[in-house]
Amino acid sequence: MTVPAAGPPPRRAPVPPGQRPGPPPQPRPPGRAHGAPPRPVAPQQPPARSGPPPAAPRRAEPPPKPSRLREVSGRVGPRAMLRHTGAIARRNLLQVVNDRGAILDATLMPMIFTLIFVYVFGGAIANDQNDYKQYLLPGIMVQTVSFASRLTGVTLNVDASRGVMDRLRSLPIARSAVLTARISADMCRMLLGQLVMFVFALIIGFRVQTDVVSALAAIGVLLAYGFALCWISAFIGLAIKSPETVQSVGFIWTIPLQFGSSMFVPLDTMPGWLRAFAQVNPTTLVTDTCRALFVGGPVAPSALGAFLWIGGIVVVFVPLSVWKYRRYT
Repeated sequence: MTVPAAGPPPRRAPVPPGQRPGPPPQPRPPGRAHGAPPRPVAPQQPPARSGPPPAAPRRAEPPPKPSRLREVSGRVGPRAMLRHTGAIARRNLLQVVNDRGAILDATLMPMIFTLIFVYVFGGAIANDQNDYKQYLLPGIMVQTVSFASRLTGVTLNVDASRGVMDRLRSLPIARSAVLTARISADMCRMLLGQLVMFVFALIIGFRVQTDVVSALAAIGVLLAYGFALCWISAFIGLAIKSPETVQSVGFIWTIPLQFGSSMFVPLDTMPGWLRAFAQVNPTTLVTDTCRALFVGGPVAPSALGAFLWIGGIVVVFVPLSVWKYRRYT
């Protein structure tokens, strides 16, 4: 196969004098006529990514709604405190309903004491059992609130030993709401015990010799005294670490108040030194007030002393209990 010989190189146009020769002319690309506009260049696509697609831009989140339980900083308003107290009191009332032993202790024990003192010791203490019933039953109703108040300290101590107290203290609630809710639930238990005891007293022969208003006032005095005793029990329950010790101490401090009073026998049968203690005993003053409201007699002297004792106990032991609760570890 023969290779054709290359032709002569193209001639260059003559260069005018005084100019330098330019570069040789380049050949035109194929398919483009002389003087035609240049072809449009297609835009280059970015290289494809090898990975997950890019995330969509995040929208701005709305501000969080304010919580119903606000952070407690300093004082808490009365409405918030009532809301906190009601929530915890509901939990405590559910505990009371499920704890049948506590209900029996608040209702059955006073009935047993009534039967023992009326039908076993009644003939030796008084000549007539019916008269002794009228004297004894108001005192037994005072003993009912004394028994019920002891459980306040025990339940607070049990909650503290199980870690419930630490969880409640970590919540943004009022400091006094825990104690107030506990005592509110115990007051409901006291009211139940008083109603059961009053019906039982009517069954065995006790009769109200005044009127309905006086009887309701007597129950109000009993609940007020029980409210004061609950704060003493709360302070003891927070001051002692062991639930068994709290129960023992709670029984010990109520014994002198009950038996060193006019709850079971008149004061004139006691020796002088014991009579002096019994005359200023708050249990004596509350018992005499309720006895006068149920059966009849002067109310003002004993009622004044009873409310002074109730107010003094509340003023002293409410701040002490709250202070002990804040420092409880």
